[in-house]
Amino acid sequence: MARVAVDAVGGDRGPETIVAGAAEAASAGIEPVLFGPPGLDTLGLPLVEATQAIEMDESPVEAVRAKSDSSLVRAVRAVAEGEAEAVVSAGSTGAMLAASLLHIRRLPGVFRPAIAVVIPARLKPVVLIDSGANPDARPEHLVQFAHMGAVFAEEILEVSDPEVRLLSIGEEDEKGNQLTLDSHELLRASGLRFTGNTESRSLLEGEVDVVVTDGFTGNIALKAIEGTIRSLLEGIRAEIESSVRGRLGGLLIRPAAQRVRHRLDPETYGGAYLLGLRGLVVIAHGSSSSLAIANAIRLAARGVEHRVVERLGERVPERVASPQG
Repeated sequence: MARVAVDAVGGDRGPETIVAGAAEAASAGIEPVLFGPPGLDTLGLPLVEATQAIEMDESPVEAVRAKSDSSLVRAVRAVAEGEAEAVVSAGSTGAMLAASLLHIRRLPGVFRPAIAVVIPARLKPVVLIDSGANPDARPEHLVQFAHMGAVFAEEILEVSDPEVRLLSIGEEDEKGNQLTLDSHELLRASGLRFTGNTESRSLLEGEVDVVVTDGFTGNIALKAIEGTIRSLLEGIRAEIESSVRGRLGGLLIRPAAQRVRHRLDPETYGGAYLLGLRGLVVIAHGSSSSLAIANAIRLAARGVEHRVVERLGERVPERVASPQG
């Protein structure tokens, strides 16, 4: 049974939503431990009291250092100190990154941790890495991101020999900025099943297993996809409800529409792994519902079960000269 530390304060919908999600995950044989303020109603789950909270608008590094008794920092430290096997938070991504680097630390040989997100594409799920941890990156960083994304696809999505592509402005090898061109050359020699470039318009198709990019580009692409999915689903719902004919038609297509919504809904996976650390860290979206929190905790438990951290330690190249920064 995986023991998962859960930051009960991070998130836009309040601690009650996170507690409800943790309680739902607990029913699946997972052991969530909540970190939050004294007196929090935990629905019977264990609580580690934390007297401070990190707000979304605070400087991540300063807040992590100044608020050592915050729920986010205490939850991260639980993993670092072996009291939990994974941590989940819907709080500040920057604070999670800072706290994880300070307390959990990087795996040997890892230049920088990266955020791996599962995109619920049409044909099959796609791993997008990096999705926001590293706005500025170098070619050797992207090669490591690709290796980490491949391990993620193998262990969590159960893909054998995952296909990797590089996000660019065109499929031709010569397309892209200097970072893309230099990364392309290194990826060709990486030993991965690298098949060239892909464009952002293909991300929702699911033609490839892993798409690698820098955190700035990846975060923009991810938010554009999430916004598109949300607007599309809401637009269809509004049209169905706008007339009697629409509502009748909606009844006929409801089963298919529900399957599409479930497949495309980002809450299906609930969170994203921050890969490259000595412990398992899952970052949930700030606006997560209780269902998304439950799924993020399940994702963390699955990572523990599949020994993602250990596999990364075995697979990430350790003989590459570490760059400055």
